Parts: sequence; structure tokens; C-alpha cells
Amino acid sequence: MIQGGRVRFTATGRALKHRNFRLFFFGQLISVTGTWMQSVALGWLLVTMVGSNQAIVLLGLLGVVQFLPVLALGLFGGIIADVWPKRYLVIGTQTAAGILALTLGVLVYSGEIRIWQIFLLAFLLGLVNAADMPARQSFVVEMVGPEDIANAIALNSAVFNGARVVGPAVAGILIALVGTASCFILNGLSYAAVVVGLVAMRDAELRPADRLAMPRSVAAIGENLGEGLRYVWHTPIVLLAISVIGFVSTFGMNFNVILPVLAAGVLNVGPNGLGWLYSVMGAGALIAALGVATLRRPHIRVLIGGGMILGAAELVLASTTSYPVAMVAVFFCGVGAIAAAASANSLVQITVPGPLRGRVMSVYTTVFAGSTPVGSGLTGGVGGLWGTPAALVMNGALAFGSSTVAAVAVLRGHIRADGGGGLGRGSRTPGSAPVPQGASLPSID
Repeated sequence: MIQGGRVRFTATGRALKHRNFRLFFFGQLISVTGTWMQSVALGWLLVTMVGSNQAIVLLGLLGVVQFLPVLALGLFGGIIADVWPKRYLVIGTQTAAGILALTLGVLVYSGEIRIWQIFLLAFLLGLVNAADMPARQSFVVEMVGPEDIANAIALNSAVFNGARVVGPAVAGILIALVGTASCFILNGLSYAAVVVGLVAMRDAELRPADRLAMPRSVAAIGENLGEGLRYVWHTPIVLLAISVIGFVSTFGMNFNVILPVLAAGVLNVGPNGLGWLYSVMGAGALIAALGVATLRRPHIRVLIGGGMILGAAELVLASTTSYPVAMVAVFFCGVGAIAAAASANSLVQITVPGPLRGRVMSVYTTVFAGSTPVGSGLTGGVGGLWGTPAALVMNGALAFGSSTVAAVAVLRGHIRADGGGGLGRGSRTPGSAPVPQGASLPSID
């Protein structure tokens, strides 16, 4: 809001008081809108190329191809993020992603697009994301500091899901009017907004963490990887957050595989209907992200509750052929998915010390995004054999069940409010790192 000629930020938007983060925030808003347009267009492109029965299998395989590099190389991306300046690394990765999107758009527009080209471009994007994801996520704290990191992550989730409201709706209209190529080209151009924002940032206002020395041998690389993995293993609150989000993302967040086939084959609503399914899901996710943004610190109960809501909503979605009921179900899918993801991300980042952040976030992103090959492959395989509802039942039951197990662990006291499982605030286990100065510990109440 504006008071006395100055912009004042409410609790929901307090991270926006940082100029560098504002540049990043609005650049992301434009870019992620383009990303959602491409996601809808890509699903519909495959449906029109091969039909809905084969599309669910191809979409599952596409997820495997795109995220397999993240699974295989994500931990090495964390070392890169801790060694190189994150700002310049993200400029390079975002530029590369934009070029890949433009290439796809040109191929579709020219009529020369082939299935193998789609898969090749998806694999190359996966290589880019293996470096981009840990760098971009761990860069956020350098823009806002530990005191506003939870709010900044929630606002990034709000951007991602606000764009999910607008992007798919626009994509559905553009696909119906001029075809899918326009969505890919606009997505490629949208990356320029992020790059311009990063270039315009002020170095003096950043808070870079101490950088890792460049490892000079295979043994040094292994030691650096091991340090990040040991920290996760010996920090129970981080281990729980990454474990829960691993199950939830593997089985509960395969919407790029499910929704295009659901719209075309089960609900029979066409590209506009698909766009609105994504938009309604985005509205639920946006509400959840803004709710998380109002919290001063992340809560484990929000993470676990989000996973339960997502699983239950997918079970409802599996049981219906009604478009209105499906709209309500995907709304709650959006609420649950982002409540879980934003809380897990914040819990990890607020706990991890700066010199380890890139490597620990690479563990998080490897589990979060790298689990997609497994989840997409299983979803596509089960959907191809027994139908889309069977895939949704599997995903919903596993997301709900894993969150329930985590809730039992918390209720039995295995994870304590001080972030440890039997560890005090100042305690350390072998191979773990201390809580960073100035960072508030997460809450489980």
C-alpha cells in the first residue's frame, strides 16, 4: 500500500522491499506466464499429433526425458551453484532456456516438428535445469537475507501460480485461434524479462554467501557432494521436508501428464477446457502461496497438510467424469501442492547455512524435480494400461499416505520444534553444520 508518498509493504509482501528481489519477482512473473503457456501447448500438441490414448504414454516419457538430467546431475549443479556467482549463472541458464523455447516454436510454426525433436529439446532443457534450479533457488536468500527468505519463497510460489491462472487461459485461446507455435515463441521471448532484471540488479545490495573453492579432483567433488548429503541426513527437519516433498512431487504433481489426457479423453472439453483446468488449479495454488506468505516462518504442519489435501483431491478427481466436479478437485490439488512445496522449500532454506546452501538445495531440487522421471513414467505407464483414473488413484493414495506417515512421525516426537530429532538448538551431529546466525528456526506447531 502507499502511505505518505512512500510504498509500504504488508506482511504478505515484505520481501518486495528489496529492490533486487522486486526486479527478480516481476521478471519471473512474465517468464513463468510464458512457461505455463508452453506447458499447456506442449500437452495439446502431443494430443493432436498422436491422439489421447498414446499421448498419456508420450507425456509420461517426456517427463522422464526432461527431468532425468536433473536426477542424474542435480547434485553436481549444487556444486556449480556454490562455486560460481549465482546471479551470472542464472543469467546464462535462463538465456539458454529461452533459446530452446524459441527453437521449438520455430519448428512447430514451420510444420517440421517431429516427436524426436520434442524429446531432444526436452532433454536439453533438463540439462539447463540441472544447473539453473539449485542456483536460482539458493540465489533468493542473497537478495533478501535470512529474515525475509520464507516470505520471498512464498511470493515466488505466488508468482508461479498466479501465472498458472493467466498463462493456461491465454494459451487455450491462442491455441484455438492461431495454433500452438505462438505459445512456444512467446515463452522464449518471456525469458528476456528475467535476464533484464538480473542484469539491472545492484551488486552492493546482494548478500552473497561464501563461495566454495573450485574442486580440483574427483575426490574433492565427491567430498563436496558428501558434505551436502551428510547435512541433510543429520538434520532431521531437513530430511523430513525433503522426504515428504519427494513422495508428494513423485506421485502427486504429474499434472502435465494427467490433465491434457483428462481434458481430451475423460472430460471431453477441448483446449479451452484444458486451459481453464490449469487456471483453476493455479487459482487454488495462488491462494495457498499467499497464505504461506503471511506466515513469519514455515510450519511443518502446513507441509504435511498440503500433501494430504493434494492426495485427497486427486482421489476425488479419479472418481468423476463431471467437469464442474473436476474443476473443484483441481482447485484443491493446487492448494495442497503449493502449500506443501512452498513450506518444504522454506524449511530447507531457513535451516541451511550459506556455504552449504547450493549443495543442499541441489538435494532438494534433485528430489523435487528429479523425481519426475519416476513419477511421470509410472503415471504414463499405469494410465496407458488401465486408464487415467487408475493413475490418479495411485498418485493420490501415495501422496496422502506418505504425508500421513510424516504426520505420525511428528506427533510421536521424532521431529521437534527446534529443528532436530533429539538435537538441541546448538547441537551438531558429525558432518552437520550449525544453524546460520540470524535465521529463525522453523515451527512444527
